[in-house]
Amino acid sequence: MKTYYNPEDLKKFGNISEFEPNLSKKFFDYYGEVFKEGALTAREKSLIALAVAHAVQCPYCIDAYTQDTMEKGCDEQQLMEAVHVAAAIKGGAALVHGVQMMNKYKELSM
Repeated sequence: MKTYYNPEDLKKFGNISEFEPNLSKKFFDYYGEVFKEGALTAREKSLIALAVAHAVQCPYCIDAYTQDTMEKGCDEQQLMEAVHVAAAIKGGAALVHGVQMMNKYKELSM
């Protein structure tokens, strides 16, 4: 099946340095630091990344962090729960902006 996103492109992520090596190095250094063990475990960070991947709808990230969370011992229930957390937050964020709409409607209808 052909899709807009080519799963093989995920393997080329490191190649982004080809056009701008300095900024790419800074990004990858930062990225590496973020995912090191700290106050959160690498496993917890991977689950967060999986949830965010779904919230921003990045198929490359979804593939990468599905694999990463599984390699870190997460099961299907934990992965799906992380996806539901992302969905709840994204849905709630859309709904809470309804307050802004309500305020504006009331202002304009006076």
